[in-house]
Amino acid sequence: MSLRKKMAQLLERGSAENRIGHWVNIALIVMILLNVLSVILESEKMLLDIYYEEFWYFEVFSVAVFTGEYFIRLWSCIDMPESRSQSPVWGRLRYMFTPLAIIDMVAILPFYLGLYFTIDLRFLRVLRLLRLFKLTRYSPALNALLDVIRKESHALIAVFMVLLVMLVIASSGIHLLEGDVQPEAFGSIPRAMWWAIITLSTVGYGDAVPITSMGKIFGGAISLIGIGMFALPAAILANGFAQNLKQRKQKYNTFIKHALSDGKFDQQERWELEELRKQLGLQPDEALHLLDNMFRKVNSQTLGQCPHCGKSLVSQPEKSKKTD
Repeated sequence: MSLRKKMAQLLERGSAENRIGHWVNIALIVMILLNVLSVILESEKMLLDIYYEEFWYFEVFSVAVFTGEYFIRLWSCIDMPESRSQSPVWGRLRYMFTPLAIIDMVAILPFYLGLYFTIDLRFLRVLRLLRLFKLTRYSPALNALLDVIRKESHALIAVFMVLLVMLVIASSGIHLLEGDVQPEAFGSIPRAMWWAIITLSTVGYGDAVPITSMGKIFGGAISLIGIGMFALPAAILANGFAQNLKQRKQKYNTFIKHALSDGKFDQQERWELEELRKQLGLQPDEALHLLDNMFRKVNSQTLGQCPHCGKSLVSQPEKSKKTD
């Protein structure tokens, strides 16, 4: 096996048979979390003044690690299954524009920009916090969330458009009813939008409240509407997660059924099934339950039994004929 292929396998999510890759990925996850913690602590001026050199050296070390990781991934990506049929140049160019590769680039870009351009340190810290998105490479849950948002994007956009319309109606209405009485809070529609957002989201800070009778009635109606409107995105995401979990289980069952189609279940298929489980983010006990159910279904079909109740699907006369 070539060095490039070894590096490609090493940087993939570790498995039981790739202990080195497993610990490399754990080290990278710890590095990402420490970077986020460092950025948070640097925002405290007293800590930054005392430990400025330590923060700087840690940043240089982190950027060196993440830069090396990025270029190793870029070098070895053509040995991954999805890129083997492509030319080296095209495969690497295509990898550079994948979401995970873009996140890896954005994670190190602020450091190099700061070396050549004068950038506000606060803005630079916010950009460095984007390194947190590197965890999506190692977290099936975050990948599932991004996948659900992508698939439900049309429904979410429609809901946000409705919320935008409600925001304009609420801010315009309260401006009309309370603008003359409270010009500082409701003197214009843009000023009233703060109250509209807080009321629609049912947060209610209390810094701006209607004082007229019509204003209070209008505010109460907007609050009731906001309860239902802001629940819609949560409902869409919850349904999307349920569908996503169902699809992952179906994909896992399809692989099991394919593996058992020849009547054998060898070590290579077990390894591939374990890798698929990790990729889909299924828990071991959940995957074992699916595997057990599929084994029972295959065995019952072979023996002529119902996969649900276990009763024989062969009638008694047919059994006696087979016996004769």
